[in-house]
Amino acid sequence: MRPPSLWTRHFTLVFAITFITFFAAFQLFPTAPLRLLALGAGVAESGAFLTAFTAGSSLGALVTGPLGDRLGQRRMVAGCAVGFGLFLAAYGLLKVRWAFYVLAFPHGVVWSGLLTATMATLGHVLPPARRADGLSIYGLASPGGVVFGPMVGLALYRHVGFHAIAGGLGAVFVVLGALSLSLPPDPVHREPVPAFRWPGRDLLAPCSVLFATALGYGALGTYTAQEALALRFPPLFGVIPTEAAFLTAMAAGMVGMRLFMTRVGFGARPTRLLPGMLWTCAAALALLALLPGGPGRHALAALLYGGGYSMVHTLVNAHVLEATPASRRGSAFGATLFSFDSGIGLGSFLIGNIIGWNCRHFGPAGFRAGWAAAALLALAGVPLAHRLLRQDRPLAG
Repeated sequence: MRPPSLWTRHFTLVFAITFITFFAAFQLFPTAPLRLLALGAGVAESGAFLTAFTAGSSLGALVTGPLGDRLGQRRMVAGCAVGFGLFLAAYGLLKVRWAFYVLAFPHGVVWSGLLTATMATLGHVLPPARRADGLSIYGLASPGGVVFGPMVGLALYRHVGFHAIAGGLGAVFVVLGALSLSLPPDPVHREPVPAFRWPGRDLLAPCSVLFATALGYGALGTYTAQEALALRFPPLFGVIPTEAAFLTAMAAGMVGMRLFMTRVGFGARPTRLLPGMLWTCAAALALLALLPGGPGRHALAALLYGGGYSMVHTLVNAHVLEATPASRRGSAFGATLFSFDSGIGLGSFLIGNIIGWNCRHFGPAGFRAGWAAAALLALAGVPLAHRLLRQDRPLAG
């Protein structure tokens, strides 16, 4: 029997919305810390923007996830996309760095609503028998945005400045909100959906895996570009800037792994691959800490890290989609986003302070101490992944 098609009109639209979202956001994430440095922030403080943003995203996800179940995921995507754009435009008007931290928290709340609603929408877009395959292909959208976002953002920052980036990205998200009105209508729930619900105990294992993964990931978006600038990485071919080499190569590794897994397949129990992917993440961060060199070290470690990291999300999300009824998917993905973003915020804070202290005493070599700490934090996810395997079940046929 021929498997059902993945590339329906609605799946293509969700894919496109996610690509645009990450393309725009990953222009902001590496350039906002650089703007803060220009306003007088230190190296350690520049990571506080991401900490505040992910604090809002993680805590907000506990509310926006269930709210999407109640109001409808299509409304949440449209409203949050427009709200996200308004926050982006506001950053371009700020003249003092404390205002960035004030706006970052509610901005993160809106981001959480956009992500949880988009993921919940996939639940009634993907055919049940092909959820792992569909999530793997869908997962190409976010690294696709990450591949080009940092390069475009850093180039624009150099040539037109942060104000133009913020205004342009704000307009992009307003357009995104209009496009999202074409998403499929939400299924009608037979029972009233509460405005808020606590995540069930069945989400403890997947949330723990994502939290542990995020601890090691947290500082990469902020501090890999800063290390490249501190070490004065030479441009590729004398022309192409390499400040975003890590993020770009990481996204390439994510794309490569997803294409490979889509071709070879996941089998009936995809999460059996999860521990190996977490070991891959830890090994990549260890290479980043220990290998000699500059742009080549970033690129090699990032390719390996991207391959493992991307599959962690695919495998955990496949597990959550299979285990969660449609009426609770917004709440479920709110819980997973809370876990991941709180891990990013905590990891960015801890590793940022390790990097800041070591850079003050040892110069640019201090970044390596942060990468070593990130590798150790990533290892914490391996035993948690084995716990998840014990409660997993094969995907529906």
